[in-house]
This record gives sequence, C-alpha cells and structure tokens, in this order.
Amino acid sequence: MLDGGNSRKWTRRSVTTNTQGRNKSGQCSDPRKLRQEILDVTVSTSATLNLNKIETSQYQQIQHFDIRQLIAQNKDLASLVTVIVFDTETTGFSRERDHIVEIALQDLQGGENSTFQTLVNPECRVLNSHIHGITTNMVNRPDVPRMEDLIPILLKYVKSRQKPGGCVLFVAHNARTFDVPFLCNAFRRCGVDIPSDWLFKDTLPMGREAMKSEGSKPSSRSISLQALREHLGIPLDGSAHRAMSDVKVLAAVFQRLTFMLKLPLASLVEDAFTASEIGTPKKKSSR
Repeated sequence: MLDGGNSRKWTRRSVTTNTQGRNKSGQCSDPRKLRQEILDVTVSTSATLNLNKIETSQYQQIQHFDIRQLIAQNKDLASLVTVIVFDTETTGFSRERDHIVEIALQDLQGGENSTFQTLVNPECRVLNSHIHGITTNMVNRPDVPRMEDLIPILLKYVKSRQKPGGCVLFVAHNARTFDVPFLCNAFRRCGVDIPSDWLFKDTLPMGREAMKSEGSKPSSRSISLQALREHLGIPLDGSAHRAMSDVKVLAAVFQRLTFMLKLPLASLVEDAFTASEIGTPKKKSSR
C-alpha cells in the first residue's frame, strides 16, 4: 500500500534517472535500455534482469588471497587504492526488512564524474521520511530505478573509477552496522555478489579514537557525523541526512580524522573489512 491507502501493482518499465535522483526525460526512446546519467556522462545498460546478471558477472571475481594484505604491502598504494565515500538513506532501520531509497558516492581523487547520486525505488512505503525527507511518493515512481536496475550501473560507475589491478576502499560513517549491511542485502536480494575487491572502512571508530586523543569521553551522540562536523568546524553543505550532503560532510571529516590520528593509507586498508565479514567480530590489530 502506498500513501493514501491505494494499492498498486508494480510492473517493470524502462526509466531514466540522473545523479540528482530526478527524472529529466521520462521514458527512454528505446524501451530496452535504462539510462543513468552520471554528471555529464550517460552509461547504458540492459533493462532485462537476466542480461543484467550476465553483465555483472564480470565484476564478481574469486580471489584466493587477502587483497588487504596484498595492497597494503605494495609501496605505491596511491596507484592501487581508490577511496570512495558513500552514504545511503533507507526506508527504516531494519537491515533485513528495510530498503535503500537513496545512495550517493564521491571519489576523493576528484576530477570529472567523481560523484554519483540517485534515488532508488524500494517498491514499498518509506516509514522514516521525517529523518531524511524522502517520501513514499518521491521514490515509488516508474521513473526512479529499482535496485536490480541500479546495480549494473553502480558496478560500471565504480569500475570506471577503480585503478587497474587495485581495490576500492568505501568509506561510510557507521558502515559496519548500517550502510554496508544494507548494501549487502540489496545486492543479495538481486542475486549479485559484492565484488571481492571492494573493501569498507567505518569512520565511527575513528571518530571515537579522535575524541579520546583530545581527552574527551566519547558518547554515541558526540561521535555522530553531524556532531563530528560541528566539533571539527566543517560547514554543512545542503540538508543533513540526504545522501550527497552527508557524503560531502563525511569526505571532509574523514580526511581530518586521518590527519588527527596519523593514519597512513596502508593502515586504512589493513583495518578495512569485506562484505563477507559483516556480522563477524572485528579482529584485534597485532600492532
């Protein structure tokens, strides 16, 4: 049921989205294609789910080694690691029952096409609009892509930013218990594996350590993203709790935290976790 109590049967349709999450051109001229505009570049992919699965299989690599150790031991880390800050907004707080309604990414290397943002059609009601301002009617529309349509586009975008032979380090605040589990479940529901060369870094523990280093006793409230932003004197860009606004804030917070804690790129990679480790306790560092 949607807002207003009207039931609706969802059917598969080709759609057009852009990095701001709003439709510009309505229906595609070719109903077999889904077009995703990433800033000024348009990436096309098949709108047929079976073709999507075939297309995304090239990104699902089987590796028999720990890519974190391999990358961290390389002397030229900058040529191998792509750092992407990301954020998701969701229909609720249950990683099992709820769904992503917005996702945004920013490649810290910068340059053309360094950001990606879109709304996502969850095909269900949005129950926590009061947090992020995204309503059911904003996303339950035929011109907003469903996750199964978005995943091939997302994989292509990340691959276009990834350095040859390297890995992608995704950074999010509360990544381990929120953003990454939601992302993993979204991929799982669509029958797609998270690529094994995707690593994840949670900035929440970094914020806690930074507060301790200043002699403060950190609390859950004091190490929230917005609290850290205020503490570090970083201005708010846009509305808090919208994906791209939070990404821009986190990009600045992350860089300040790495400086405060004197964390080299090798340490960030070694301490990162993989999608397969979600739900398992983090191993203590031997350092």
